[in-house]
Amino acid sequence: MYITGRLPLLVALGVVPVVLLSVAGVSGWVATGGWLALCTVLALADAAAAPSPRAIIVERAAPKRALLGENVITEVRLRNTGTRTLRGRLRDAWQPTAGAPLERVAVSVAPDEVQTVKVPLRPRRRGELVSRFVVVRSDGPLRFAGRQRRIDERGAIRILPPFTSRRHLPSRLARLREMDGSTSVQVRGQGTEFDSLREYVRGDDVRSIDWRATARSSSTMIRTWRPERDRQVVIVIDTGRTAAARVADGVRLDAAMESALLLAALARQAGDHVHLLMFDRVIRARVSRVDGPALLPALVDAMAPVEPQLIDTDWDAAFAQVRALTSRPSLVVVLTAQDAVDSARGFLGSLPSLTARTRVLVGSVTTETLPLPERPDAADIYRLAAVARAERESSRVSKAMKRAGAEAIAADPESLPTRIADRYLALKAAGQL
Repeated sequence: MYITGRLPLLVALGVVPVVLLSVAGVSGWVATGGWLALCTVLALADAAAAPSPRAIIVERAAPKRALLGENVITEVRLRNTGTRTLRGRLRDAWQPTAGAPLERVAVSVAPDEVQTVKVPLRPRRRGELVSRFVVVRSDGPLRFAGRQRRIDERGAIRILPPFTSRRHLPSRLARLREMDGSTSVQVRGQGTEFDSLREYVRGDDVRSIDWRATARSSSTMIRTWRPERDRQVVIVIDTGRTAAARVADGVRLDAAMESALLLAALARQAGDHVHLLMFDRVIRARVSRVDGPALLPALVDAMAPVEPQLIDTDWDAAFAQVRALTSRPSLVVVLTAQDAVDSARGFLGSLPSLTARTRVLVGSVTTETLPLPERPDAADIYRLAAVARAERESSRVSKAMKRAGAEAIAADPESLPTRIADRYLALKAAGQL
């Protein structure tokens, strides 16, 4: 049972009869008690006369997956199996991060009819969003009170990473097509593969002219080259405690996911095989042996429920898992935050075992440096000193990575995906993958 806003108004209106009865000589306490008793009886009778919400059958319709930040429309279908029209309100019990509206939705379901209620969502967090039940309220005839029932009907939506760095993909694919020989600009580097012959056009490198083919043809023919394909690219995302640090509007793990998705999309178009490993002390997500159009959906689906863990990452175990994914990786991209000398000792100690076998890029998300005010106070000076110390420690760690045989790339969340993608293209163009 529940009461509506009309019942307090009815109780307040009792001031008039209570005052009149008091003037007539009736005790004020007796008059007040009688009025409250009358209101209580009316509320109980109204609730008893309300149509039973047990006659309502609930069904759901919602997409299984959606991107973070996008509007999602879910539907709740109410079927009335009773003999009376149910009028009341409905509340869908989505968790707060789903962004469901706070107000209840008015419903009116006639007997043997179905009413569809649309519930808009605006997700604010990755992962599984769940609504385990729906609450249906049935108003009484006087709408002073009614009956309420919780109907268990589970609904779930997996919210995927938004992949906002997708906007940088067309420009990188254009550069990749240039390297693949799809335009008049050709590249040739150590380890590239011969692709085809075509006629010479102005601007081509004369060193690429194939004189034998030219002698057999009436036109000048040149050789085109493309970067080698079928290389193994392994992306390792650190899900340990450093991934939980906030940068800009998110955490470091979110920026690492954006970098991984842009690199994976580019590598897929380049004909390479991409493996993903998200690890701290255990495997949080793994995608391997998935190629073609199914790669990106598999990656975002695996990334969606992963959250940072407040534990230190076991790098020996992580690199052992890399070797288990593929015996001969051409490139390993480690997305982590190693910006303090003391906390990076374990990572630096394990890194040589990986760099001895393959090329390694280490991508780290950094925070943007805030400008110093014109009139800094003591807090600004201390903050500036802390930033300078962090930059110095990060530089020391980067130099240690270079000595261990890895290449360090550090940038803010907006720039890191493109920096890693550009470095991948540079390695492909130079024939070093």
